[in-house]
Amino acid sequence: MEETGVERGSGGYSPYITLESLTTEPLLGREYQDHPEAVHERLRSRHGAVAPVDLLGVPVWLVLGYQEALHILQNDAMWPKGIQHWRARNEGRVPADWPVAPALEAGNTMARGGADHSRYRTAWDAALKPFQDPGHPQTRRLKDNIRRTANELVVLLAQEGRSGTADLAARFSRPLPLMVAGELLGASGSHGERTLMDIWRILDAGPDSAVASERVHTAMGALAEEKRRRPGEDFPSYMLAAHPQLTSSELAHELTMLMGMISDHAGILIANAVVEIITGDGRARASLSAGMIRETVNHVVLRKPPLANFMPRFPLKDQRLGGYVIRAGEPVWIATAATHADLRSAAGTSPDRATSTRAHLSWGAGPRQCPARELATTITTLALECLFEHFALLELAVPADQLPWRSSPFVRGLRSLPIRYELRADYVIPAPDRSAADERAPGEERPAEASTLRRLLAGTVTGKVDPYSF
Repeated sequence: MEETGVERGSGGYSPYITLESLTTEPLLGREYQDHPEAVHERLRSRHGAVAPVDLLGVPVWLVLGYQEALHILQNDAMWPKGIQHWRARNEGRVPADWPVAPALEAGNTMARGGADHSRYRTAWDAALKPFQDPGHPQTRRLKDNIRRTANELVVLLAQEGRSGTADLAARFSRPLPLMVAGELLGASGSHGERTLMDIWRILDAGPDSAVASERVHTAMGALAEEKRRRPGEDFPSYMLAAHPQLTSSELAHELTMLMGMISDHAGILIANAVVEIITGDGRARASLSAGMIRETVNHVVLRKPPLANFMPRFPLKDQRLGGYVIRAGEPVWIATAATHADLRSAAGTSPDRATSTRAHLSWGAGPRQCPARELATTITTLALECLFEHFALLELAVPADQLPWRSSPFVRGLRSLPIRYELRADYVIPAPDRSAADERAPGEERPAEASTLRRLLAGTVTGKVDPYSF
């Protein structure tokens, strides 16, 4: 991986080959949507650890090798983020309406490079600490709220029958982390489900990704202004306290990032965990049965990582990587699942052999490792505990190869998760809640948590929370 200024060609390295001159196959397509591992292995057989691919009309590098990915992630100064480094874009060779652009142009900590990153990251760590520090009272309250909400979602499903079929994504894995995101944001009364669907549109690089990005930024900007006027015990208020120079627009970008990490990423992780436990090689289920829930999550993110491809990096100088040399300013994307497959292959692992699951790259590595990884893991472990405590049966209602995966350059998640379920024989379905909060006088405001949960659950039951139905 030493620095050099030439690139691979027939008979050795040639200074004349560029990324744009190489023949590339489209990355996204039906095969990638349904069987990304087949695409990864074909690219690996043709190119090795690094492959040139076409991403919706734009050539990019895709990193498939574990060691190569780790090298990039651990050398942030050499391989920085930030589209200001992208040579082709600066030279006008990237279409202005490229649907992936809104996610890359977001001015948040995930996409941003440069000297300011450490200041933003310090603010992120400070703002998340009350929700991730095991000894902090807000962390304990948040865990209690997650358990309560998870149980309420099961109750809602149980009231329709002790057995049956359901979309577990709409009924459980999406609304649960969306409620957590609302609590972190202190966003009482916000239409979080619509914001989440717009985030889907951005991450799935749909034709309306730019419009969706504007809507999300406007909504988060309004929330940022509200927190500036009336701070509370929530993430945006804590972030403003840690970084007072943040403008409302800058904070809006960070809140969008938080919404994506918690509501979308954690929701995908829960659904992927259920699929892996039901259909995987048995190790995730064995860990779950042994009570090692966090090890279950490690198995899941190793085999079905929610983040399919990391935000691109752009080398400041020409760098040899795998069998190619990446020129300064060329976009380099890390394919998480492909690097994990490379890790398993290199380690000689098999389904009946113990694996170093903590070597996965799902949370990144190095100085830019995901700041909310502990929170996402907590949400997932509590969700799995609730599901497998209350259900005697959870199985797919369709063949595994017919699961409807999203087509996205960023995430590997399901549009829906059709399951058959059966409650445990000893599970007692609670009576409908008739609390005083539901019998309030006209004009009396319901507590924010109850109000948001009721509206959200109504949306999931009727199918209104569908990213492709608005």
